[in-house]
Amino acid sequence: MRSIWNGAISFGLVSIPIKLVNATENHSISFRQIHTEDGGRIRYRKYCELEDREVSSQEIGKGYEDSDGTIIPITDEDLAGLPIPTAKTIEIVAFVPEDRIDPLQMDAAYYLQAGGAPAAKPYTLLREALKRSKKVAITKYALRGRERLGMLRVVGDAIAMHGLLWPDEVRAPEGVAPDADVTVRDKELDLADALMDTLGEVDLEDLHDEYREAVEEVVAAKAAGETPKEAPAPEAGGGKVLDLMAALENSVRAARESRGEEAEIKQLPQRRTSRSSPKDTGGKKSTSTAKKKTTSSPRKSTSKTSKASQSEKKATAKKTPAKKSAAKKTASRKRSA
Repeated sequence: MRSIWNGAISFGLVSIPIKLVNATENHSISFRQIHTEDGGRIRYRKYCELEDREVSSQEIGKGYEDSDGTIIPITDEDLAGLPIPTAKTIEIVAFVPEDRIDPLQMDAAYYLQAGGAPAAKPYTLLREALKRSKKVAITKYALRGRERLGMLRVVGDAIAMHGLLWPDEVRAPEGVAPDADVTVRDKELDLADALMDTLGEVDLEDLHDEYREAVEEVVAAKAAGETPKEAPAPEAGGGKVLDLMAALENSVRAARESRGEEAEIKQLPQRRTSRSSPKDTGGKKSTSTAKKKTTSSPRKSTSKTSKASQSEKKATAKKTPAKKSAAKKTASRKRSA
């Protein structure tokens, strides 16, 4: 990898010679501007406003435009003589936990390559110290005409540096969140959780730029004199969401079908809340009551019949001892006579 900057890391009194190389590369497809009538290239030519003529790159320098429109020439010697310690040094100013860094501040990423054999020992020392502390190093460095903020962290066996935006370069999210007072129901959260669980995790290595691949296919087809394939028609129902619950349920169902799982959405366990839904409760009670009435009516008629027979037996039993006592009284009267 070709280095874009040579300097040193200042780690206290320790100086580590390093080379800065890009850690990322851009694979996006770039296009040229052409004249649509004949396909000729459209080029930008650099003209001097005072002389009204085209100038070469060797004649072009830097200038700062003042508030009144005055241009103040600035040379490379002016910038090279700036009294800043980070002109050729990545100065470590602090060590902080990685979660202290706001991801919104993250900018370009670089690898720091040890600059020769003498740098191997201090480079390895800094790398192992970062590993053991589980912290990142906050740095300041100068690159492309300005001083920047950076963060050093360990990636594999190398030290990587992320350029950071200055805190005042990150905008506050004012006026971004919805102004309306929105209430999210527990059932909606349960479905959102189910959708998140169904989508699950993904290996980032499996993701690829489908748009770039489609553009490459179009370019290849036109280069071969063929007609590019037409894009599939967008699926219906991709407009305005009117029913959030239905959209969530359909999303869970589609995600499960894509994973080869059963598409049926079972009743999710409801979270305990202080609020109750009278309609649902009343409906459940009426159903259970109806079931009880339907199933218990034969039993009630049977119990009524058994109770009636038992009362008849008791009445008969009461009458029998009365007859016996009357017969005894008659027999005693005959004897006395």
